[in-house]
Amino acid sequence: MSDSPKGLTNKLTNYGDKEFSKYLRRSFAKSMGYTNKSLDKPIVGICYSESGFNNCHRNFPEMLDAVKRGVIAEGAIPIHFPVISLGEIFLDPTAMVYRNLMAMCVEEMINAQPMDSVVLMGGCDKTVPALLMGAISANIPSALLVSGPMMTGHHKGERLGACTDCRRFWAKYRSNEIDKEEIDIIEGNLATTAGTCAVMGTASSMAILSEALGIMLPGTSSIPSVHADRLRASEETGALAARMTMNSGPVPKKIITEKAIENALRVLLAISGSTNAIIHLAAIAGRLGIQIDMNQINRLSDETPVLVDLKPVGSGYMEDFYAAGGLDAVLHELKDQIHLDTEDITGQSLKDRLEASSNNYRDFSIIRPKSDPISDVGGLIALHGSLAPEGAILKRAAATESLLEHEGRAVVFSSLEDLAERIDDPDLDVEESDILVLQNAGPSSDSGMPEAGYLPIPKKLAVKGVKDMVRISDARMSGTAFGTIVLHVTPESQRGGPLALVKDGDRIKLSASNKSIDLLISEEELNARRASITIEQNIPSRGYKKLYKTSVLPATEGCDFDFLKEETRG
Repeated sequence: MSDSPKGLTNKLTNYGDKEFSKYLRRSFAKSMGYTNKSLDKPIVGICYSESGFNNCHRNFPEMLDAVKRGVIAEGAIPIHFPVISLGEIFLDPTAMVYRNLMAMCVEEMINAQPMDSVVLMGGCDKTVPALLMGAISANIPSALLVSGPMMTGHHKGERLGACTDCRRFWAKYRSNEIDKEEIDIIEGNLATTAGTCAVMGTASSMAILSEALGIMLPGTSSIPSVHADRLRASEETGALAARMTMNSGPVPKKIITEKAIENALRVLLAISGSTNAIIHLAAIAGRLGIQIDMNQINRLSDETPVLVDLKPVGSGYMEDFYAAGGLDAVLHELKDQIHLDTEDITGQSLKDRLEASSNNYRDFSIIRPKSDPISDVGGLIALHGSLAPEGAILKRAAATESLLEHEGRAVVFSSLEDLAERIDDPDLDVEESDILVLQNAGPSSDSGMPEAGYLPIPKKLAVKGVKDMVRISDARMSGTAFGTIVLHVTPESQRGGPLALVKDGDRIKLSASNKSIDLLISEEELNARRASITIEQNIPSRGYKKLYKTSVLPATEGCDFDFLKEETRG
């Protein structure tokens, strides 16, 4: 990379005459009212993902103004440009299907347009990993800025936060504990401000992990969306991005290293974050040629305590996490277990950051000291066994303790349509001790790996007060959900994994202590079943969905496209 910014002369359109290209570009830029003085400055691109179909990003116009203030104050020119926006609950079949499309859009627009650095504006679940994946591959100086979490709502004197409380009250409605009138009232009080979910879901997890990776201004991942600090963080991010144009860096591949990724994994375990983060971190690492080993996750999990008491596994909300000290407070507790020689986009090491950060005020009811953790072990573990030869994920912190060692009879649903049709059938043959199994919901399925791993409790059991059962699938689970749920089973059903061979009545054994998930039938029977089934791939004839179906990697490799990964390092 050049030592000096190129500004508007960067990445010139090729007409076979370089000077003409400069002349024509400046001419068209002047049609937008720029002066010569402005056009001679370095350019900070602002990768902008606002959309009317993305409630999480509703505060972006105000944030954009603040970013521009910071850029201009430091002597650069800000130019924002649109990219695809992924509103988690506004996309069919799933936002996960389109994460890679957004990542490709980010990479290509950064590469194609003239900018010396870029501010990446995201927040909603899949937007943050998509921005990072694209920025890593483009590899120009980059700074992430997130929308921040929502503030909580209220109902009958109780705080509410999307979307853990969404699920909790919906379960009450399904079990007839509350009526239609009350669920309608709750619906209007769950998500009351701009921003991402108010709990430690995927959006908050990915924001915090991005800060831990060093690609974000320190201290900014958990600022509430409506807080004045969110606008100050926006202005400071713009100013930092402008300074990065002068210094030609640092670039993402220098910041997001193997050590930084291990730090992020440890933070994920300490905050008991979203299972989705494992997939996204694997995809981010894959863009660097780094493979995340499932055994590495288990090693870190067994030595990393859960320190954060937030929903869905605790009682607090993201606004409490910010007030209690945010990521710095967590890092101070983990400082003997993390790599302190990693650097962030400000140029400081993690060691220097922790020495400089104030740790005087802490709400120990929200972020616990390592000497008094919520749990001695991390919130997530990887499972292996005859049902998941290449791995699966369990959020043990969100599970019912008595179900972490469990053997039961399989009740199998062959698809989401089958699940929807039969789960509330009063004649469904199901008991509380059974294990619910969902097939054909993995990355390459027609459903696009939805957050459907949180199978509903069958209504006939829910009305009797059953709150949790072991549930297994090749799908994902919302980071806001809870329960004893085995996810990301690999190989997936659509690729002929053992999950596709499970039948009603089979015995399955889960052992969190052994980190295992096993289908208790003989290898001979498995082989006979495998020989008897034919799996239709249903490849679309055209467009992005054809590209997705033919290129998507398994969950253990982050569900990225095979042609977008960097060659794995030896």
